[in-house]
Amino acid sequence: MSLNLEDLPVLAICGESGSGKTTLIERCVHHLRGQGLRVAVAKQSSRQLAIDQPGKDSARFFEAGADLLLVGQNGVFIRKQYVVGADFADGLRLLAIEHDIVLLEGYRHTPGPKVWLLAEGEAAPPADPQIMACLPRGPERDHIMLSLLDGFLLQRWSQPPVVGCVLIGGKSSRMGRPKHLLLKDGQTWLQRTASLLTTVSKQVVVAGGGELGDCPLPRLPDVWGCRGPLAGILAVMRWQPWATVLVTACDLPELTAEALSWLLRQRRPGAWAVLPKLEEYHQPLLALYDFRMRPALEDMAQAGIYRMSRLLDRSGVRVVSPPTELRGAWRNVNSPEMIALAGEAISCRGSKSDL
Repeated sequence: MSLNLEDLPVLAICGESGSGKTTLIERCVHHLRGQGLRVAVAKQSSRQLAIDQPGKDSARFFEAGADLLLVGQNGVFIRKQYVVGADFADGLRLLAIEHDIVLLEGYRHTPGPKVWLLAEGEAAPPADPQIMACLPRGPERDHIMLSLLDGFLLQRWSQPPVVGCVLIGGKSSRMGRPKHLLLKDGQTWLQRTASLLTTVSKQVVVAGGGELGDCPLPRLPDVWGCRGPLAGILAVMRWQPWATVLVTACDLPELTAEALSWLLRQRRPGAWAVLPKLEEYHQPLLALYDFRMRPALEDMAQAGIYRMSRLLDRSGVRVVSPPTELRGAWRNVNSPEMIALAGEAISCRGSKSDL
């Protein structure tokens, strides 16, 4: 599963010289940054780039073949070597992993949506089916562009395909049996969860170890050297690096299709993860993870931080409170006593006395 460049939040602002591209992009950046979004701008030059003065230490390091990280009083600058075989589209995809939107100045021949700015005396844009709007000069240009930009960004953030992931493989020490093989209404909890996920996702996988029973779903092994739910979530994100992963634990017997649909509707520009909060605790195991969240999860795994709640310290995490009528979907069940308390008619493979 992959996304074309045209599916990512990448928008080119094009026009002839003097049409006002730079000024308009600057205003777009201020507008987007005011919403707390991460913005990148790509600009093309027909000449060799001269970022540093010849003979300076940093220029000599770069000419020798090193990537550079320069830190000064006015900010941080990164300069990377050209990668053989990489093209402009590859660079844009890299930017899309780290930013909420990428704006291009020019690049009229690059595939993807474009806004054309009319220059003085220009009556119409060039023939290009990917030009989504043509803006004349005038005081209304900024307002029209910012409104268009907000709609474009919201639409693009719903583009990534959704992969449903059922997490299994916990010790189930309090339950005494694998929780995903408990039965409810003639189905194992795993089967029931997977069936619900298919209502919002065309692709559903199981992550983690343990017997699957009669469930025919594909299963991904945990990431080696990692522990806990993070090992399964990372496995899915590595497998489908351009997807939104809808994660569900296997021990949520009150899960509903309505709760999953509500959660999926919480996707927003800038929300790289959506973590529901119920009263005093968060539930990161019935949550959404955008592909942009993967670097943060990789960092956690590398540092040996396996508690998903630690994501709350990261930027790009949106905390939401489910509606009262849906909150039962986030209630996990860990013991026979909790099953009895919930009044659930749940049994296990074998007899109820085995619980």
